[in-house]
Amino acid sequence: MAYRLIIFDFDGTLADSADWFRGVFNDVALRYGFRTVSAEELESLRGQDSRAIIARLGVPMWKLPFIASHMRKLIARDAHRIPVFPGVEAMLEQLEARGLILAVVSSNSEENVRRVLGPVAAARIRHYACGAGLFGKRPKFRQVLKATGVRPGEALSVGDEVRDIEAAAAEGIATAAVTWGYATEALLRSRSPTVVLTHVDELLRTVAA
Repeated sequence: MAYRLIIFDFDGTLADSADWFRGVFNDVALRYGFRTVSAEELESLRGQDSRAIIARLGVPMWKLPFIASHMRKLIARDAHRIPVFPGVEAMLEQLEARGLILAVVSSNSEENVRRVLGPVAAARIRHYACGAGLFGKRPKFRQVLKATGVRPGEALSVGDEVRDIEAAAAEGIATAAVTWGYATEALLRSRSPTVVLTHVDELLRTVAA
């Protein structure tokens, strides 16, 4: 498949925010009244999709927008502590050099994404569709497709969670599931993504195939 557009998730895909997330998780749980977890249980949650995690932790659905807004504020405060994964900057540079259109669809804010990426890498992203709800990425994918004029069959979504796969596939977009993020490889494979990537540089080979 000759892709023209690569749509990235951010947290867990481009940004290595897992350690930061572990550090703030229980404080957020106490603030919003859902269950705190041990480090071991938090790791085990990687094998479950978002709906199962919400149910297991006892998070009321109506609180999700407030939790998401709070998390974005915390990330804005701590952006300097959140790195991108090794190889991400070079990968974005090479994809841009090949003439591919790069976009980000994220639940995070555009400002946070740009701050973590840094000015050079952020400038390589042509389209930002940020602030998506936990289960609200489909409209953001449609927004990017419309803005770029790219057909769904010419786009590839790159993400680390089941919800990334489900939202992109529902719009007819091919999916690349990355194993270095929040969800386990077994969980990602259970949703039949187009391709599974275990290293950042594998994406370059995928789009060149």
